[in-house]
Amino acid sequence: MAVKTLTIDGKPVSAEENETILQAATDAGIKIPTLCHLDGLSEVGACRLCITEVSGSNKLLPACVTKVAEGMEVKTNSERLQKYRLMILELLFAERNHVCAVCVANNHCDLQNLAAEHGMTHVRFAYQYPNVPVDASHDWFVMDHNRCILCTRCVRVCDEIEGAHTWDVMGRGTNSRVITDLNQPWGESETCTSCSKCVQVCPTGALSSKGKSVAEMEKRRDFLPYLVQQREGRP
Repeated sequence: MAVKTLTIDGKPVSAEENETILQAATDAGIKIPTLCHLDGLSEVGACRLCITEVSGSNKLLPACVTKVAEGMEVKTNSERLQKYRLMILELLFAERNHVCAVCVANNHCDLQNLAAEHGMTHVRFAYQYPNVPVDASHDWFVMDHNRCILCTRCVRVCDEIEGAHTWDVMGRGTNSRVITDLNQPWGESETCTSCSKCVQVCPTGALSSKGKSVAEMEKRRDFLPYLVQQREGRP
């Protein structure tokens, strides 16, 4: 397979032609913030936090779905990118009802961690305060739509790893919701295997185990690379 040579933040980097900017940067020790990305799952470019500046392009390109090219010059942490990433994080907080102080994932939340890393002290946009439900119909798990950021990690892990495809997305724009089966209560799903993979990959407190109180819901994601490795037959 052909190898491409590119520059990321002034650093010469080599990558295979089918790799993305995110993969090349990660291999080179260059950190790019992500939310919807998770090793072992397909890329969808949903959160847009991994946007990069690529020489010759007027657009900001998501690193997770943009393939490398010969001679490509990439910036991952410019002042412009920091500004846009902060705005994206603020919009995510404004879109639903995120109250970290009473969340089961407090101090264990990817969204919260990224907000702190990017210096987010307040939200400049009007909060939407949508009237969205909490689905506690499952025997073991809870779906809190107030904390969902539509990263679709749950959809992808259920489809690609568990093979059940219980989860999907309904609606458009800010009215989008993740649903089980044909918008049935989670506890009535005929396809859910209760494996908890969706709960473990969720980056926020949207999916959690029942019985967890504030700050008690730690996510366990180390199983995912292992399962992918086993399915591909790699030692």
